[in-house]
Amino acid sequence: METAPKPSRDVPFKKDKLKAKRKKPRRYWEEETASDTARASSGPSCNKKRKQEFRPQRSKTAHILKKSRISKKPQVPKKHRERGNPEAQRNLSGVQDPFPGPVPVSVEVVQKFHRIDKSKKLPQSKSKTRSRLEVAEAEEEETSVKAARSELLLSEEPGFLEGEDGENTAKILQSDIMEAVDIASAAKHFDLNLRQFGPYRLNYSRTGRHLVIGGRRGHVAALDWVTKRLMCEINVMEAVRDIRFLHSEALIAVAQNRWLHIYDNQGIELHCIRRCDRVTRLEFLPFHFLLATASETGFLTYLDVSVGKIVAALNARAGRLDVMTQNPYNAIIHLGHSNGTVSLWSPAMKEPLAKILCHRGGVRALAVDSTGTYMATSGLDHQMKIFDLRGTFQPLSARTLPQGAGHLAFSQRGLLVAGMGDVVNIWARQGQASPPSLEQPYLTHRLSGPVHGLQFCPFEDVLGVGHSGGITSMLVPGAAEPNFDGLENNPYRSRKQRQEWEVKALLEKVPAELICLDPRALAEVDVISLEQAKKERIERLGYDPEAKAPFQPKPKQKGRSSTASLVKRKKKVMDEEHRDKVRQNLEQQQQHKQEKAKPLGARPSALDRFVH
Repeated sequence: METAPKPSRDVPFKKDKLKAKRKKPRRYWEEETASDTARASSGPSCNKKRKQEFRPQRSKTAHILKKSRISKKPQVPKKHRERGNPEAQRNLSGVQDPFPGPVPVSVEVVQKFHRIDKSKKLPQSKSKTRSRLEVAEAEEEETSVKAARSELLLSEEPGFLEGEDGENTAKILQSDIMEAVDIASAAKHFDLNLRQFGPYRLNYSRTGRHLVIGGRRGHVAALDWVTKRLMCEINVMEAVRDIRFLHSEALIAVAQNRWLHIYDNQGIELHCIRRCDRVTRLEFLPFHFLLATASETGFLTYLDVSVGKIVAALNARAGRLDVMTQNPYNAIIHLGHSNGTVSLWSPAMKEPLAKILCHRGGVRALAVDSTGTYMATSGLDHQMKIFDLRGTFQPLSARTLPQGAGHLAFSQRGLLVAGMGDVVNIWARQGQASPPSLEQPYLTHRLSGPVHGLQFCPFEDVLGVGHSGGITSMLVPGAAEPNFDGLENNPYRSRKQRQEWEVKALLEKVPAELICLDPRALAEVDVISLEQAKKERIERLGYDPEAKAPFQPKPKQKGRSSTASLVKRKKKVMDEEHRDKVRQNLEQQQQHKQEKAKPLGARPSALDRFVH
C-alpha cells in the first residue's frame, strides 16, 4: 500500500505557497519603499530561492523581541513606533484635521447637568472613602459633558406666540391659531359635545398619547386622542368623582361614588378596593407606584398598585378633603383645607411635614410646577397666589380675580392656567426660571359651560379642559417640552416596548419611606448621627477601635536602639502632633473672629469693651 511522502521542513505546504504569492496591496497614500521598488524591478526568482524564503530563520526583529522580555523598557520595532506616533499618521486626503481633539463644550451647559455638589466635603473621611468619592465625581463629570454634547441631537424647539406691533396675545382666538399652524397641529384642536353625562374630569397618560375622561353621571371612556381611536367606553352606573391613569395606559383608576375601582383599557373591571371609600380626588406617583386618595372622611390613603397593599392611611383632621395635588419633584402630596391652610404630607410621617397659611378663606385649587419650585393657590377670598417652595414658603406674587379660580394647572414649561367659571386664562413666565407673571394673561378662551377639570398634555402644546358641555382641546403654543426621552416616556412605543418598560420600572421602584421634602438629602451623609453612633460604640466597648495606634519606633542597629534614644524619638513625634493641634486651633479661632468682625463703617458701641 503506497503512502504519500511526508513534507520536509524545507518543502512548504500548498496553502503556504498561495499565501506567499499574494502580495500586500499598497494604498495610494502610502509611500513606495525601496524594497518594493527592488522587488518590482527584479525578475522571477528560481525555486531554490523560493525554498529559502520559507526556511525558519531567526530575524533581527525576533531577537529584539526576545531581549525585550528581560529588559525593563520593551523595545518596539520601527514600524510599530511609526504607527503609535500621531504626527506620522496621515489622512486619506493628506490634509491635517483643522479641528483636532474633542468638540469644546461651554461651562454653562455642562453646569446644567451637574448632580454632585463639590463644595461639600466629607469631614475626616478615610482614604478609601475619599478615593471612591473622587471616582464618582470623575464619572459624573464625564457624564455631564456627554449629556451637554448630546444636546445637539435635540432638534425640536419650543413654540411661541407673539403679537404684531405690541398686540395683546390674549385677544388671539383659537380659530386664528388654527389658521396659522399646519394641518397636523390644527387637528389637535377639537370639541366633544357630551352634555348628557357631564360635567367631565380628564387625565392624560405620561406619554401624552392617550386620554381618559369621566363624566359625573357615570360615563367613562379612554381613547388615543391623536388618532381619535376609541379604546373603550362604558357606563359604570354610578357617579364618577375623579379618574386617573396608573403607570401605563393599560390601567385606569376611577373614584366612584362609594368605592375605588380599577379598570383595564378594554373597560373590564379588575379590582374593587373597598378600603378606599367615598374618594373625592386621586393622584398617582409614577416612580413609587403609589395611588394617593383623598376622601370625604378626611383620610389620605396611599395604595401600592404593584403589590395591592395600603402603605399608609393618614388622618388629616381637617374635615372633607376635596383639594389635592402632588409635587412632581419630590412626590409630596399637597392638601388644601377649608381654614385657608395647605398641608404637605409624606407616607413616612403621620403628621404633616409643613403647614402654610395661604388664604383668609378656604382653599379652592392647588398646582405645583414640574421643578417643584413654585406652588399656585386660589381661595374663596378671590385671591390667586404663587408661593416659593424652596424652604421659605413665602408668597412671591398675588392677584385678585373677579371670580375665584376653581381649577389650576402648570405646564411642562411653566405656564399657569386657571379656570374661572366658563373662562380659561393662561399666564406665561418672563424668564426661564422665573414664576408666571400675573399682570397680563397670555391666552384667554371662553367655553360652553363651567370648567370642571384642567390638564396640559405632556410633550404637546395642548390644554385639555373638561366642562359641563363635554371636552375641549385647546392649542397653547410654548406650553410643552418639545423633546422627550424615548427610554422613559415614548409616545410611539409598541406593546412589547411598554411591557419591557414596566418590568424595568418595577425593578427601579422607589420605596415609599424615601419620600421627603428634599430628595437631595438622601445622597448626603448624616454627620451628626454618625458621630453619635461612634460615641455610643466607644461607650459600649470601652475604647475607640478607630483610634490611631501610639507611635512605636523601629529598632535600629549599632547601638542606636537604646532606651534613651527610643524615648527621645517618641517625644519628638508627640511634640509634632501637639504642634499640629495647636496650629489647627489657632486657625479656627482666627476664622471665628473674622466671621464675628463687624462690617466696615459701623459705629463703635459702648458695649464693645466687653467683647474681649
